[in-house]
Amino acid sequence: MVSTTAVMGAGAWGTALAKLLADAGGEVTLWARRSDVAEEINVTRQNPHYLPGVNLPPAIRATSDADEALQGATTVLLAVPAQTMRTNLERWADLFAEGATLVSTAKGIELDTLMRMSQVIVAVTGVDPAQVAVISGPNLASEIAAGQPAATVVACSDSGRAVAVQRQLNTGYFRPYTNADVIGTEIGGACKNVIALACGMAAGVGLGENTAAAIITRGLAEIMRLGIAVGAKGATLAGLAGVGDLVATCTSPRSRNRSFGECLGRGETMESALQTRDGHVVEGVTSSESVLALASSYDVEMPLTDAVHRVCHRGLSVGEAVLLLLGRSTKPE
Repeated sequence: MVSTTAVMGAGAWGTALAKLLADAGGEVTLWARRSDVAEEINVTRQNPHYLPGVNLPPAIRATSDADEALQGATTVLLAVPAQTMRTNLERWADLFAEGATLVSTAKGIELDTLMRMSQVIVAVTGVDPAQVAVISGPNLASEIAAGQPAATVVACSDSGRAVAVQRQLNTGYFRPYTNADVIGTEIGGACKNVIALACGMAAGVGLGENTAAAIITRGLAEIMRLGIAVGAKGATLAGLAGVGDLVATCTSPRSRNRSFGECLGRGETMESALQTRDGHVVEGVTSSESVLALASSYDVEMPLTDAVHRVCHRGLSVGEAVLLLLGRSTKPE
């Protein structure tokens, strides 16, 4: 019998994951916060609000009832924004099947606690950390939903669970790799959105590929500094969950964080740029604050993250941020 998997969150990434699981041969229950989104998915086999133009397989059944979605699910993919993860888990904690594998697909550091998402899951649900896996990599939802070749990392301290999730997601166009480094996989995913904002800002003011390459490279250097300080492995951050995700998010016009930074670089205010997002969350705005606070607690210097934070939360102009970075003292690489 095909095992049932629940995907909690019907945004672009949650919907793309549900399609992946179905394409890999699974039966999927997709939970949507809004009942109208769930109904539209079931009736039209599309999610025009978040993933327009993509036909969804019949193996996906949508619901806005969390109890119904989680009934009997042995694998649960948590596809809600990082800063709402705790609130949602508090509602769902009693609904998870005993021994279920809980998979975080969110990329961020919780603002108030500076916890990674796997830590939030353990803290709220009380499950063994070995039951928690994370998925992260260069995974733009629209490209994956279109069946374009892509790869990701499934990280879990329990290698058996990692392999089980890997098999559930493995299709002809999507290749998951397993890893035991949960910390590194999460740090790479949380930090890259901030660097993508910086790349977008640079593009918005008219700077070119040399600048983008410098931002990506120096951005990776500060991600590596933070990751190693908190216990990540350098090899993880040099792989798909680190440099791979960083490159995709910093260079793609489909990246919400990059395109948001570009709007700021063209002179839009934070308020006007946020209003054009159509309900899509720009994780890097909040992550610039939580990542910088985490770095400060470990005495790690992150100048790019600091500059993005000043633009998003302290009223610094993009032009001033660029001058600030260019004016830094020279030193050995």
